[in-house]
Amino acid sequence: MADNAVTKGHFKVCGKEFPEVTWFTRSNLRATYLLLFFVVLTSATNGYDGSMVNGLLSLDQFTSYMKGLSASIKGLFSGIMFLGSLLALPITPYIADGLGRRWGICIGSIIMIFAVVLQSASVNFSMFIAARFFLGFGVAIAHGAAPLLITELCHPQHRAIFTTIYNTTWYLGSIIAAWLTYGTNQIPSQWSWRIPSIIQALPSILQITCVWFVPESPRWYISKGQNEKALHVLAHVHAEGNADDELVQLEFEEIKETLKIEKEAEQTGWLELFKTKGNRHRLLILISAGLFSQWSGNGLVSYYITGVLDGIGITDPDTQLIINGVLNIWNAIVAITMCFFVEKVGRRPLFLISTAGMMLCFVVWTICSERYDATKVKANGSAVVAMIFLYYTFYNMAWSGLLVGYTVEILPFSLRAKGMCYMFAFVDVALFFNTYVNPIALEDIHWKYYIVYCVWLAFELTFVWFYYIETKNTPLEEIAKHFDGDAALVGGAAATEKGRVLEQEIHEKEAVGEHQEKI
Repeated sequence: MADNAVTKGHFKVCGKEFPEVTWFTRSNLRATYLLLFFVVLTSATNGYDGSMVNGLLSLDQFTSYMKGLSASIKGLFSGIMFLGSLLALPITPYIADGLGRRWGICIGSIIMIFAVVLQSASVNFSMFIAARFFLGFGVAIAHGAAPLLITELCHPQHRAIFTTIYNTTWYLGSIIAAWLTYGTNQIPSQWSWRIPSIIQALPSILQITCVWFVPESPRWYISKGQNEKALHVLAHVHAEGNADDELVQLEFEEIKETLKIEKEAEQTGWLELFKTKGNRHRLLILISAGLFSQWSGNGLVSYYITGVLDGIGITDPDTQLIINGVLNIWNAIVAITMCFFVEKVGRRPLFLISTAGMMLCFVVWTICSERYDATKVKANGSAVVAMIFLYYTFYNMAWSGLLVGYTVEILPFSLRAKGMCYMFAFVDVALFFNTYVNPIALEDIHWKYYIVYCVWLAFELTFVWFYYIETKNTPLEEIAKHFDGDAALVGGAAATEKGRVLEQEIHEKEAVGEHQEKI
């Protein structure tokens, strides 16, 4: 296991400590992080869509235009987007690894813009469904590249915070959509739902315009043999252009040697995550994180808050929209705040506190729902609303930001794009199931459906306790040591025993090749 002891005010790379860096005092780092805001918009776009769906289902103008929506149709209305995402996943790593992280974001954004145009111009339910399928397809491609670029570009000291922030911006998009649909509810025409749909294209337009000003991943450049470009990016972002900086040189050598070793070991296929003990451990975390992030009861509120609130006597559309809007603001505050505690508290403690808190809140939520159903006492319904807010407080301690922040960092470069596809695939499977089943279950068995989530959350807590490990204060390439031990493929000054052996073999082969060329 890697030694995580770090002196206060320092961070560690390749076993060497460096003084902490204040990002806003360095012009290049400051500019890069501001530009990365446009990369982060991929997650915000996803959040906008989730909240917009909730909002549209609360608009009489929308439901009447679509000529009534049954519970199963509501499920298809939301779930088809996740089916589109699922079908796009097999090609996303080839775009991100083959064309680059920036091209992945751009291609996904172009598809999303096409989908928004189709969605906004819809004249019937079938046309709207088709648009949402393509929207999911585009989101998956952009999602498959955006977090990779952030993780591989950030300064090692700030990587954990920035990658965790990525997924929390889901709520920023959600807030905008929630309050926008609340406002357009006052428009007595089809524009009440077409306006929110049209505005959904704005983040994608901004991404296409601005992503080219963001430097490409230095790790991707090295993987394509463009070492000089990689060194230039590392120097520009991490050392204000000084290519001779000690940190830049250590990073460059570690990344270069590690990628060379991974390539030599040929650990790049879809089945690699099944072949070693360390990779199987990674795969269990990827699958569980994808499922737990959506199968923890949050899907009930994220897409069907109207059904939950109907069940406790809150049926006024304006009131439902206000609760949805305020909840999203609270979620954003908690989620973004917790990003700054990832390195201080650690990933594992946050996951455990978050999951245990959700379980307790959901038990109380279920009891209050049953009491309201039996007595119709308004106080019990109000208690459910309070539990929803408290539940999301715990959810956002870990599962919002660390869903991407933790899973992307535990993967070596050669498996990072494909590994994230496994995680996102199970997110989409869970979402597709939830969005189709939740409205039907809520309509048929009401509060009794919550019992399923109470039991499931107890299982989640047990699983997290046994399988989620701590990775704080560890450079990106060196996280492999936590999973693979001495068998980890790490090069440079932090090389493991196996890494050094493979590194030596590679250098010997190169020397033989150079000798034969001379002959």
